[in-house]
Amino acid sequence: MEFLAGGRAEVRITRADVGKRVSVRRLTGGGAGVPAFTDAVGVLTSWDQGVLSITRRSGETVRIEETSLVAAKVVPDRPATARYGAAHPPSGEPARRRGPAATARELQTVAARGWPAVETARLGEWTLRASGGFTRRANSVLPLGDPGVPLETALEQIGQWYDERGLPPVIVVATGRADTDERLAAELAERGWTDERHTTVRIAALAPLADTGADAPGSAGGAPSRVTLSREPGADWLALYNRTGEADPSEEAARTALRVLTGGPSVWFATVHGADGGTAAIGRLVVDGRWAGFAALEVAPAARRQGLATLVMAALAERALEEGASAAYLQVEADNAGALAFYDRLGFTDHHGYHYRRALPGGRR
Repeated sequence: MEFLAGGRAEVRITRADVGKRVSVRRLTGGGAGVPAFTDAVGVLTSWDQGVLSITRRSGETVRIEETSLVAAKVVPDRPATARYGAAHPPSGEPARRRGPAATARELQTVAARGWPAVETARLGEWTLRASGGFTRRANSVLPLGDPGVPLETALEQIGQWYDERGLPPVIVVATGRADTDERLAAELAERGWTDERHTTVRIAALAPLADTGADAPGSAGGAPSRVTLSREPGADWLALYNRTGEADPSEEAARTALRVLTGGPSVWFATVHGADGGTAAIGRLVVDGRWAGFAALEVAPAARRQGLATLVMAALAERALEEGASAAYLQVEADNAGALAFYDRLGFTDHHGYHYRRALPGGRR
């Protein structure tokens, strides 16, 4: 990264830049085999008592002694980025073929509507969500804006609300964009809230995604001909999904999971059956205005490497286009290299990240 200005390095940030995205270089003080300098890029979340805290896109917070700074500057917010090999349609293409522009706040709001919790409560502009433990997304706090009370008070109220429901207090924290929550991530980390399940939100133009089905290995006769779409998940779909009773195998837990799965503005379930009649692949789509959200993409072990995942994505994308959507989003755990590579090939690019912060028993809230 470039720090030189007029032939010398400069520290061009001050405490007034807290909350901005910065790039810094610092001395390591290392010995043989250790680089003399190291760089960090992220949001400057605090600068107190001679120590800077920088929260990276991943949610990790780096603490840097002010005296070790060699160079620093404010940098622009990162655009959505493609991984190696991903193609971008030219800017002159119709909107349905261009990569979508969006804020993290827009995507967080749309994603929450597309995977709705069974029970919610408001704390200022924050939303507390509970769904009997079925998925972290439906059992965590969505902190969009101001909770309306000091953070310590908010955390106490959150802890009480989740304790009453037998659930751990969890807050989902977005990172990596101008309107995300690096400062909240740092404040929760200081209070001992552990980070887990780091996830990448990815976006793509919808029309090219619908076209991928024609090129899939198993697309003879066209993608939709092998993919059945329905408004409700059948027993065969649920059998391959196999997550509705992860935390609690009771009938009530299964009903709660179904309420989440079928919730959302316009939800579709895709199923592909194999030659033996068994369920070979599944997927879920929710259409909300211009956005098409994809989730629950699964392929049976015996049916993998036949292009079925691509067929499912293409069929769902085609249905979303018919309902007026133009942009696609999905969420992938950051350590799932296979899924990331697959979505790269479909044209998805990184938009922002998020992770969960969980209060440890006996820790500060």
